[in-house]
Amino acid sequence: MTRRPETTAPVVGVIGGGQLARMMYQAAIPLGIELRIFAADEGDAGTRVARTSTIGDWHDASALRSFAEGCDVVTFDHELVDPTTVRALEDAGVVVRPGSSTLAVAADKARQRRLCQALAIPAPPHALATSSAEAIEAVSRFGYPVVAKVSRGGFDGRGVWWLHHDDEVRSLFEALPAETVVIIEPALAIDAELATLVARHPDGTMVHYPVVRTHQVDGICVSLEAPADIPPHLEAQARAWAASIADAVGAVGILAVEYFVIAGHLFVNELAPRPHNSGHYSIDACITSQFENHLRAVLGWPLGSADLQVDAAAMANLIGFPLDGAAVEHLVADPRAKVHVYEKADRPGRKVGHLTMCGINRAELHDRVRSLAAECVRAGVA
Repeated sequence: MTRRPETTAPVVGVIGGGQLARMMYQAAIPLGIELRIFAADEGDAGTRVARTSTIGDWHDASALRSFAEGCDVVTFDHELVDPTTVRALEDAGVVVRPGSSTLAVAADKARQRRLCQALAIPAPPHALATSSAEAIEAVSRFGYPVVAKVSRGGFDGRGVWWLHHDDEVRSLFEALPAETVVIIEPALAIDAELATLVARHPDGTMVHYPVVRTHQVDGICVSLEAPADIPPHLEAQARAWAASIADAVGAVGILAVEYFVIAGHLFVNELAPRPHNSGHYSIDACITSQFENHLRAVLGWPLGSADLQVDAAAMANLIGFPLDGAAVEHLVADPRAKVHVYEKADRPGRKVGHLTMCGINRAELHDRVRSLAAECVRAGVA
């Protein structure tokens, strides 16, 4: 690889052009990092701010190889690139962080569950199925309803289905490509959902972000509270398990770990080997945002503190309405509001931005960000 001779700035290439790439770009500016984006569409959120963007297909290994020329390191704003394609980049001498071996596990829910088993870390009851017959056999043990999740590629409620009888199981597998791995889970009495992030350096050192409590609707995170206000032993356990998983997969950069709390016990739900929606509050609430620490880590730079610099914070995702000037004006009428606009076209279920508030009373902050987000829809200001 070669780097442009006219600059001494480190060059980070990001595969994926969504809001995560956009917020990485914003974090790169004060550090003097040149960030280049490989996006699927010229209208993606990241390309609207990046000085250098390439439009292409991330399944095309030769296109990714050309993009990587001149980059010191390549990273991701999603985990949809096939690990085999990433391995080809590595074999060509490209520094990719996280690497193909990390992505092979951390981007595959079935392999995540096997990893947890190997580490003696609890995961929810589940079975793996590649056919309707295997799924129906699992249901005979769990009973209806069950949740079905594709092992790779599902997020924000996509790739997840509630199934209530055998005909729905058969219809699902008829619609999926052959040999798709599906995780079958029983309906669970979930007391709370939590998430935590670790930023891991190539040398194995890491910093931990606070454990946060997330709130989901139809598989989409609508809001969160930081810190999570959970018993100290659960917080310690969540942090320790995240560290163990990060070490086991050789993560570099941000690794997100999501948990269920069931009957007072912690279970790993899933992983994400990249900056994550549960860490967006860190831009305004933490000493070093998840996006800055991700860039520091993939470049091999010292990590910044992930501690809260406020007593509490709350974040609400802004979902499914036009986040135009009128909506933003309405939101910032509260002087505590920090609004982040993604410049994405609205559609049902799509995150078009987020709102963060910092202060002292976690519950009050959470109520306020949720109500403000709802007001934008109800009042029609958007």
